[in-house]
Amino acid sequence: MESEHDRIGIIAGGGQFPLLFIDAARQAGRRVFVAAHRSETDEQVARAADEACWIKLGQLGKIIKFFKQNQVSEAVFLGTITKTQIFRDVLPDLKGLSLWNKIDVKQDDAILRAVAGALEAEGIKVLESTLYLEHLLFPKGVLTKKKPNKAQRLDIEFGWRNARAIGKLDIGQCVVVRDCAVMAVEAIEGTDATILRGGKLAKEQAVVVKLRKPNQDFRFDLPATGIGTIDSIRQVKGAVLAVEAGQSLLFDKDQMVSAADSAGIVVVGVEERPDGTLDY
Repeated sequence: MESEHDRIGIIAGGGQFPLLFIDAARQAGRRVFVAAHRSETDEQVARAADEACWIKLGQLGKIIKFFKQNQVSEAVFLGTITKTQIFRDVLPDLKGLSLWNKIDVKQDDAILRAVAGALEAEGIKVLESTLYLEHLLFPKGVLTKKKPNKAQRLDIEFGWRNARAIGKLDIGQCVVVRDCAVMAVEAIEGTDATILRGGKLAKEQAVVVKLRKPNQDFRFDLPATGIGTIDSIRQVKGAVLAVEAGQSLLFDKDQMVSAADSAGIVVVGVEERPDGTLDY
């Protein structure tokens, strides 16, 4: 007999992460119920689910009602939401509006933690987004044929310190640097736009450093990279992508590495040792 633990809910944004999760959850014997965001979530995600409902950003009450109607007591946040949508394409219901008015700081972590808290208050536990998909975490070491040279390693270390600092302020997860100078800091526009903006200022040879925020909750908003990231770096003749190993998602690894090799871009997973030094 099926129990509520055989079911899992997804609050889905854009990208392929929700589809990958649905496949993995099915292999684990679970039925999947998706709350899909209009203008963000791919229709394939809704079709792949056992059942789906379409929502607008801010319709928290509708999500809770949908999950409860389907006896869903566990859920995950998966996929991207265009952050600028917060200012132009929101249609909150009463529950969503009430929660929004209680959030003092309208930044990623504060918003997501508040939504997760509201779900858990309704008996819907929010699980880590890497459930069933730990193999997608970014590995340590150089993934490409090219390795970072001495100057690029200095830029990685410099970028790392700055990315960690902006992460502590919940501003973003990525910085673009060249010659130990910051070209761009990620804010609400997202990583790809940051790379294009910073890369144009660098002219060429930009180094992109992307980290998980300190104490970031694995339930949501993990950094993610893929072919699109490499394409953005290629467009501005950038040189390096350095990502915090084990703390970020990597999609389409083989295709991404192949694209990076073709463009002469270094891709490296980096760990921070307890003493603050970096391990490649």
